[in-house]
Formats: sequence, C-alpha cells, structure tokens
Amino acid sequence: MQPAFSLLRRTFPRPGYVGAWSLMQDRGVDLHITGSVGGSGKRADPKGRWRAPVRPYWHVLEDEFELLLVNARHVKQVPGRKTDVSDAVWLCQLAEAGLLRASFVPPKPIRDLRQLTRYRKAQISERQREANRLHKALEDTGIKLDCVATDILGKSGRAMLDALVSGTTDPDVLADLARGRLRAKLPALKEALEGRFEALHALLVGAILAHLDFLDEQIERLTEAIGEQIAPFEAAVELLCTIPGVQRRLAENVIAEIGTDMSVFPTAGHLASWAGQCPGNDQSGGKRRSGRTRKGSKWLNQALKEAAMAALRTNDSYLQALYRRKKSQLGHGRALGAVKHSIICAAWHMLQTGELYRDLGGNYYTSRNPERQTKRLVAQLERLGHTVTLQEVAA
Repeated sequence: MQPAFSLLRRTFPRPGYVGAWSLMQDRGVDLHITGSVGGSGKRADPKGRWRAPVRPYWHVLEDEFELLLVNARHVKQVPGRKTDVSDAVWLCQLAEAGLLRASFVPPKPIRDLRQLTRYRKAQISERQREANRLHKALEDTGIKLDCVATDILGKSGRAMLDALVSGTTDPDVLADLARGRLRAKLPALKEALEGRFEALHALLVGAILAHLDFLDEQIERLTEAIGEQIAPFEAAVELLCTIPGVQRRLAENVIAEIGTDMSVFPTAGHLASWAGQCPGNDQSGGKRRSGRTRKGSKWLNQALKEAAMAALRTNDSYLQALYRRKKSQLGHGRALGAVKHSIICAAWHMLQTGELYRDLGGNYYTSRNPERQTKRLVAQLERLGHTVTLQEVAA
C-alpha cells in the first residue's frame, strides 16, 4: 500500500470516501484522484448527513497525484441508484473516459493568500459593525458627536470618547480636546456633547473601543502577513492598481481569488463567466428565457463591486462613461454589473500580456461616432423649440 493511500485510510477510514481511488488503483490508473462536491463544499446524502469537505482529501493527496475537483451537477447519478460505492465507480469510469471537467483550483500559494485576504475582509466587516454599535450607543446617550465631527474614531473623536469612558462629562472640557480644523467648531461641539452619559454607557462604549483596538491590531497583522505572502506576485498587484478604482487592498483580494496564471481561462469571457460577472445563457426552442447571472465567488464579487463604485467617481474615465451609458438603458444594478465585467476582463488581459491599463477616456462613446452624437443633440434642442444652425470651426 502506498504511503499516501495509507495516510488517507488513517485520516478517513470510511471506505466510501476512498472508493474511487481504490478502484482506479486496481485498474492501474493511479494519476487522477476524482471527487465531486457541491457549490458549498459539502453535499447531503439521503439520510440528511453531511459529507466531509473536500479540502482535507486535497491536502493529503495533492503532493502525490494530479487531482480533479468536479462539479457534482456534471456527474449526477441516475436517481434511485445512488450509493457511495456506485458513485465512486461512476466517477472512476468517467475519469477513465476523460469525461470529467476539472474546476479551477488555484495553486497552494494563492490558496494561502486567499485565506489571509478573506479573513482580513471578515475582520474589516466586523470592525464596521462594531463602529455602527458605537454610533447606536452614542445615540442612546443623546450625544451628537457624529453631527459635528466627520469621523468620531479620529484623533479628536477618540480622545473625547476615552475621556467620556474615564468619567469626564463636562462639554467644555470634552470640546477642548478637539484638534486641527475641528477647533473651529467649538460652539457646535460643546452643544453636541451635552447628553446623558451614565455608567452603563461607559461600560458599553469602553468595551466597544477595546474591541475596535483589537480589530485594528489584527487587521494590521494580517496586512503584514499578506504583504509577505503576495511578494512573489508584486508585479501583478502593480498592474491591477492601474485600473481606475482599484487600490492595493482590492488588487490583493482579486489576485487571491483568480491567481496570476491566466492560462487556466482560455479567454476573458471564460474568466467573467467563472466569476459570475456575465449574463446567463438559457435558451430553448428559439426562446431566450432567464438571463440571470450565475453565482460566483462572493469575495471576488464584493471586491469588484467596491472597485466599480470607486471607478464611477473617477472623472473622465472610460468606466464612468460606460456606467452612464448603460444606466440610462438598464438601470443602476445592471450598469454596475457591466462595469464589473469590464474590470474583470481588463484584469485578464493585463495579467495575460503584462501590459498596463490604457484608459479609453470619458469621451470614448461620443468620439466614436461624432455625427450620430451631433444629430442626437440637435434633435434634442429642436424638441425644446430651438432652431439650430451648425457651422464648422476652422481648423
């Protein structure tokens, strides 16, 4: 018995888990280990139990064999004839015939980076929730600090909150802790700091501030670890940062989700489809039915959404022009989806060729067909009751 198979037997003693591997070993096919898994990494059997995730198997065998992660929907067994053994035999037969289509699994360095970026994103989201709890606690006390200070967790706001927790409730003393431009708002600040701050509020606000400090420390540690892990892919990060709306943290998240080797995706459209950033394709009998996009990685979708929202505010950019053009036709949601699709396709081309992002400019659509644009504007003025006479400007 080979060492990898012995380790698999000791780790997962149930025979159904390694049935496909055993059968392939008996038939002399020892290079492909196959396993099917649902969209969430688990699949329920008829008795309601959950099968183990596929990751432990992958970690045990990836150094010894070529592994295939297969979508269970593509290898579905006939209803009524479903057991662990028959499922293992069916997977083995499909693998021998070359009928299994492997899903994208990034290499181990990218997977490690993905765990770090996802956990950092979770900590950032938790920090946002904790900041919202702080706002709610201050609302209960009647203190309207957020109405005067832009950021209550800045240097001035944090000094006032620490003073409140320590027992100082005098508005004059608290307002005197303001720094910088906030000192120009001292009268409004004194009025906003008048409230009912009791011992209970001091306990709650103190606990929230301590949790925020802990989260800030964890986010900083994760950022340092991500910087070390992503060092070999620094060139790819710098490339993605040239896209309008994409900053370093977003670029790190995108690299962690799609990797840097674009040879696994034949075209940019394949990457967009895998990421769930393109319309669905459901047509039968000459009729087009649902066009809903498929579900992709929620982490990648969130990163692309943040990048698209930032690109909308980048003046004189192609992505801003694309959004404005599509919004009048499709609405905000689908127009934002078009911008996300454009960003992910641009990322594929940039990582494939190593070229920087070349912005087409905010006047791309108007300069592409100037005669059509002129006719549209003239017709709009005539509908408003104006008579338009066009005269060409001398060169």
